Amino acid sequence: MDTGTALVIAVPAAVLGAAGFGLASAAQQRATKEVAVTPTLSPRLIVELLARPMWLLGLVATIVALALQIVALAFGPLAVVQPVLVTGVAFAAVFSALMQGRHPDPLILLGALCCAAGLSAFLLLARPTAGTSDYGQFDLLASLPLAVVLTAVVIGCLVYAAAVQHSSRVLALALATGVLYGVTAGLMKIITSQLRVGLDEPFRHPVLYVVCIIGPIGFLLSQNTFQQGQLVAPAVAVITSVDPVVGVLIGVGWLGEQIDSSPALLAGECLAALVVIGSIALITARGSWLLQHRLELTPQSALMPRRRAGRPISG
Repeated sequence: MDTGTALVIAVPAAVLGAAGFGLASAAQQRATKEVAVTPTLSPRLIVELLARPMWLLGLVATIVALALQIVALAFGPLAVVQPVLVTGVAFAAVFSALMQGRHPDPLILLGALCCAAGLSAFLLLARPTAGTSDYGQFDLLASLPLAVVLTAVVIGCLVYAAAVQHSSRVLALALATGVLYGVTAGLMKIITSQLRVGLDEPFRHPVLYVVCIIGPIGFLLSQNTFQQGQLVAPAVAVITSVDPVVGVLIGVGWLGEQIDSSPALLAGECLAALVVIGSIALITARGSWLLQHRLELTPQSALMPRRRAGRPISG
């Protein structure tokens, strides 16, 4: 199949996949607000969410989006597909607003699009090239330094989220989720390589069993993140940004891939990273302002009927 025909399939699939991820995030975030708040990483949250149609819609959207992502990657290069997929943060902001019966906020949409653009530029500049490592013979000992750093980041984020009540705790949970998602994606690349040897080959190595632990933990943590955050866009922006960056680190640190480290490209990567960080800051600050604005309007519009009915006003 020629390149033009392949892109005709890959690009629409990637766009639909991004929309699916955005819908899934918005639906899951809304559903988590309908159940009691549970401790971080408590499986009880998933049990309660299974009875929520909105959450099941998000689960189906996730499965469909993953299938579309596989199709997009099968026909198109990563450099084309991944930048399209990261626009899921913008789709999440739109779907979340529509589910709440309001128009998407222009500044949050601008921040989401800038975040996607910055991350896309970073991935295009830092795209690794295949190294000489044998993915099927993954060396756990050699991967230990990066594994320790990533584990420390996740634990640090969880400790911080448990210790503070500030809104930044949600960003910490999102950061931990993004790291776990990125590690899962990197390990899945190893498993797909092992499958080329034989269908039973992954079962002979510890990577598959590590994925079976990390993957569900990351998904559960994402639901905690959505439940404890007031807006979906900041959390999705952090998760979407951290996931592929960790994937690049794993490709270089674990899989022997190589990146062009020329000064010009490094400067471009730093600039792109600053755009992503600035965009997340814009989304978070704008979201905080919108929430405060709604709280200021709520007492007059929503709580007056309760006073007339003689019922106490809840906080």
